[in-house]
Amino acid sequence: MDFEKEIARRRTFGIISHPDAGKTTLTEKLLLFGGAIQEAGAVKNNKIKKSATSDFMEIERQRGISVATSVLAFLYKNFKINILDTPGHKDFAEDTFRTLTAVDSVIVVIDVAKGVEEQTEKLVEVCRMRNIPMIVFINKLDREGKDAFDLLDEVEQKLGLSVTPLSFPIGMGYDFKGIYNIYEKNINLFSGNSKKNIEETIAFDNLEDPDLENIIGETAAQTLRENLELVKGVYPEFDKKAYLDGALQPVFFGSALNNFGVRELLDCFVEIAPTPRPKKAEERLVKPNEKDFSGFVFKIHANMDPKHRDRLAFVKVVSGTFERNKPYLHVRLGKKLKFSSPNAFFAEKKEIVDVSFPGDIVGLHDTGNFKIGDTLTSGEALNYRGIPNFSPEHFRYINNADPMKAKQLNKGIDQLMDEGVAQLFTLEMNGRKVIGTVGALQYEVIQYRLEHEYGAKCTYENFPVYKACWIDPESDNDEFREFKRVKQKFLAKDKSGQLVFLADSAFSLQMTQQKYPTVKLRFTSEKEL
Repeated sequence: MDFEKEIARRRTFGIISHPDAGKTTLTEKLLLFGGAIQEAGAVKNNKIKKSATSDFMEIERQRGISVATSVLAFLYKNFKINILDTPGHKDFAEDTFRTLTAVDSVIVVIDVAKGVEEQTEKLVEVCRMRNIPMIVFINKLDREGKDAFDLLDEVEQKLGLSVTPLSFPIGMGYDFKGIYNIYEKNINLFSGNSKKNIEETIAFDNLEDPDLENIIGETAAQTLRENLELVKGVYPEFDKKAYLDGALQPVFFGSALNNFGVRELLDCFVEIAPTPRPKKAEERLVKPNEKDFSGFVFKIHANMDPKHRDRLAFVKVVSGTFERNKPYLHVRLGKKLKFSSPNAFFAEKKEIVDVSFPGDIVGLHDTGNFKIGDTLTSGEALNYRGIPNFSPEHFRYINNADPMKAKQLNKGIDQLMDEGVAQLFTLEMNGRKVIGTVGALQYEVIQYRLEHEYGAKCTYENFPVYKACWIDPESDNDEFREFKRVKQKFLAKDKSGQLVFLADSAFSLQMTQQKYPTVKLRFTSEKEL
């Protein structure tokens, strides 16, 4: 198959939502349709609940939440689909924001009972800023929830989206009969016990057909006709171009747990979702069909397999083909690197691939050469817009709880910080190490992983900091030197050696900015997103 055709059959997307909206369950069911797994994690086997395929870290299995983005690939109807399942928990939002730089489109999952929640609002805002095409999936229809029209209004108002339903529920909760698929003009009946089976679908071009009453009952048929009349009058017709431009968001209804409405979503998705999109580098716009390879690292994961202590850099292929054993330029280091065993993913299962195309995610074994945001190319010095570190909201001193394991602790901290789990600041005054995170739950994850993956124990001590501000290095003048002398005990270096001011309160930050106006402070480590 030629290069252009390979690009055309790729679909790389992320699934985002508030915790517990059913994101990981939806991912499972999509894999089930792709034949990538035979049984979903939610299916109980000998009364032992299996954990979801995409939650592969031990702590995720214990806590029942996703804390790292996992990459899964499968084939469906000759399309190559790459899913990036992101953590929903707000304490891991940074991982999700980075992942959104590597996707071409997004599916937003919303719980029918809870509607639009806070975390969903934040993530959708990032997608809107980047004009990422979005499809909305309203989940858990087999439970009692909000009225379909109220939910559509809520999605429009709270998320600032312009929606058009491509399927519509017939009833809800106990009265849930099924879904009318507006896109394919058919009815999908719900029997409520389809943990693994695919439901029967009945083609229905003409809703006035009296057969409709026989199938779903008189009241449901009447309500459906009225609802669809209203949909037609209120919402715009689906327009693929508007969807691809990020101006229109199709909505599907279903129940991921019961495997219902998922096939409709997937069938429509592979048809309308974008193929790999061009990406802006600092130097120019790079198109996927260029023959020279380029890609960027959006995530690093240490100890994918604790037995082998391996560290993987996840690279999104932007243009050209990535070939095994071919030397590529690591732009930041200015040196050529070769990779003998690039991996494709299926959660923690990996297989070696010889050639990867634009849209694909490749895992490269890394001995410490990569940082998040690094670019690899066939030779051109390209720099993809950096993936920023956000200012953490929690700060704690990290102490070694076992002096015999100092080496292991340092190595563990070093590798986990490269993953972007948290940020490390070393105080200029006494060299003490401070860990900054977006959410408090990350401290537990770090402590757990240090002990179980590196054999090192740590304790924490509170460190009262309001905000970390990166200092623009161009600020070097007399005022800057005065600032450094006065604020010495609040200065630290981050992992890449950039100077950071750790303000202890909003007032102190404000006063510092007024007193030293030429010292430029930034709240992310990059000049621009």
